[in-house]
Amino acid sequence: MSKSDPADLPVVIVGAGLAGLTVALHLAESRPVIVLAKRQLQEAATAWAQGGIVGVLGSDDSIASHVRDTQEAGAGLVDVHTAEFIAQHSARAIEWLVARGVPFSPDPTGPLGLHLTREGGHAVRRIAHAADATGKAIHDVLLDEARRHPNITLREKWMAVDLITNRQVLRKVDRPETYADRCWGVYALNIQTQQVETLPAAAVVLATGGVGKVYRYTSNPDTATGDGIAMAWRAGCRVGNMEFIQFHPTCLYHPTERSFLITEALRGEGALLRLPDGTRFMPDHDGRAELAPRDIVARAIDFEMKKHGLDYVLLDATHLEEAFLKEHFPTIHARCLALGIDIARQPIPVVPAAHYTCGGVVTDLHGRSDLPGLYAVGEATYTGLHGANRLASNSLLECVVLGRTCADHILAQEAVGLAQLPPWDESQVEDADEEVVISHNWDELRLLMWNYVGIVRTTRRLERALHRIKLLRSEIDDYYANFRVTRDLLELRNLVDCAELIVRSALARRESRGLHYSRDYPQTLPVSFPTVLQRKPKRRDAWLP
Repeated sequence: MSKSDPADLPVVIVGAGLAGLTVALHLAESRPVIVLAKRQLQEAATAWAQGGIVGVLGSDDSIASHVRDTQEAGAGLVDVHTAEFIAQHSARAIEWLVARGVPFSPDPTGPLGLHLTREGGHAVRRIAHAADATGKAIHDVLLDEARRHPNITLREKWMAVDLITNRQVLRKVDRPETYADRCWGVYALNIQTQQVETLPAAAVVLATGGVGKVYRYTSNPDTATGDGIAMAWRAGCRVGNMEFIQFHPTCLYHPTERSFLITEALRGEGALLRLPDGTRFMPDHDGRAELAPRDIVARAIDFEMKKHGLDYVLLDATHLEEAFLKEHFPTIHARCLALGIDIARQPIPVVPAAHYTCGGVVTDLHGRSDLPGLYAVGEATYTGLHGANRLASNSLLECVVLGRTCADHILAQEAVGLAQLPPWDESQVEDADEEVVISHNWDELRLLMWNYVGIVRTTRRLERALHRIKLLRSEIDDYYANFRVTRDLLELRNLVDCAELIVRSALARRESRGLHYSRDYPQTLPVSFPTVLQRKPKRRDAWLP
């Protein structure tokens, strides 16, 4: 066992996106911080966010208006206290980013000198943005600051394996009942050396993002494998609203660019959805047409594709001026042009794709989970903000606001005395002999989730998915127990945990609401509640192995 002075222990943050970096920068003036990134530091999902970040800034806007739009998009499951708290701190969040040097698109006549755009579900223009690459602009600035901070250690190509709780720590301790359960640190795989190290921590923060890679088609980067949600679930934390997976309506349909997102802001500026024959269809599905919330637009596209036997629909921005498109959507214009699509003259082929996880680890407004010492921030969490469907551009805002409150809470805690952590034990395993098992199960899992647990669901499909997930879990658990861990194996293990959570949550909801649409229960109940799952201990003394 390793021993450390609790006062000297770092805070370990798993994930280097906006949530993780926000927590790190707020902590670093007072505490040492280790940030783990399982791939390149630039590969966080934040860098893929195009649209922007909400700020209640304009004279035509108000906290009440933003909360109202959040509630409407969330289809009756938004926690009002959470929505109000986030909205109240939105201006401060924007100001903090501006102070860091984030190059938001300017407008001398706008609040804070910023150009504000509008997206689906918003009553007014309130989205601060950096052209059409807001996430990358924010991420680049914060990552550069973190790199230069002496109290922040960035570990690239390190992946958390599992959280260290009383289950591991107290195996050899007399009178284990004298220790309250908590998170003491994390086992982490150095992907370059393939060695697992034990990292003691004053606190662990999960900022690992969502579960988009559990689906065959997604707008998410390869990092989105639900690692934090799965680790927290295995550690005994509650998980909420996992049935609500947001499918972004407009992901580019192209054989070589399956993950390129066409931002919702393009529809906010007037782009129209059409069938291949030019027919506009959104007004037939919702009075708000192209500016309806994402769940409605995604279902409408799915309906039209199935009705007409289409592989895609078209997003038409050709009536917008070319200069306007180049100025406000330079990334999309350039990427599409490189693929042979001139968006000023040709409509863009698009399909829905898994985009955002509206549920996750249950936390409060300080990022606290059920397990003392364990926090979570960002897409890996369920705070009640997103309800049954996330309002566009609320995600980056949640990361900044709750990243700050999470850091404040950690700083207010006293050091905990126990810091004896057992090393990772791989004495009973060997190197894997056939990696094809992992790749095959990965492909099968993502395909069955796409076919059975997608935009439109049925009870029979969900039950079939659950049956197959159980079989896959058995194979994966056996593989995990017998072979040394690799990143691919760990991601597959986490994905199968998250897939089961999604399916069990979907089966528990006997209605259609927001992002969850069931053919067997098409009605929306007059009163509904979040779906919260809690893992039942297998035995009474659950801390034991």
